[in-house]
Amino acid sequence: MRAARARIHALEATSAARAVRDRFLAQIDVPQNAVVAAYAAFGGELDPLPLLEALAAKGVALALPVVEAKAAPLVFRAWEPGTPLVQHRFGMAEPPRDAPALVPDIVVAPLLAFDRQGYRLGYGGGYYDRTLAALRKRGRVLAVGIGFALQEMPNVPRAPHDVPLDWIVTERAALAPLAADARADHWMSWKGF
Repeated sequence: MRAARARIHALEATSAARAVRDRFLAQIDVPQNAVVAAYAAFGGELDPLPLLEALAAKGVALALPVVEAKAAPLVFRAWEPGTPLVQHRFGMAEPPRDAPALVPDIVVAPLLAFDRQGYRLGYGGGYYDRTLAALRKRGRVLAVGIGFALQEMPNVPRAPHDVPLDWIVTERAALAPLAADARADHWMSWKGF
């Protein structure tokens, strides 16, 4: 899947990132006072920067993940487009440790692979699963995976600790994997009705 993602990234990275931005904004209601956490693209991941720039232009608070400890949930630190990032020991870029920590309302997660049930594969460290589980214990959080359509698999291998996403957005579609009645209940609670 990494090789396939790298091939499409080389051919369609910019146009796919813009299409994902447009589909995300058309389908997902982001309240003005929401905190949206995303990531700095790494190793062929779909770049969320066009989406983050559009959200910043609307005044939405943004955050990026910081790995503070192995086998622990991610911490999200405030970030704005154009603000320099520092390199983590694994080569990923993240905000400096002195940036304020924020609790996100929406988490935009990278994908190595995904299925229509909302499960994703990442790099195998379980960081997003631990993070989403911890956030959901505190309250509502909307989890949106973004990636290329070719990353879809019929069924992603999963373990009991894997946490499904609420939405998956690709350059071709915005998918809400929950069953229709569960999705309606989820959205009613998300929007505060």
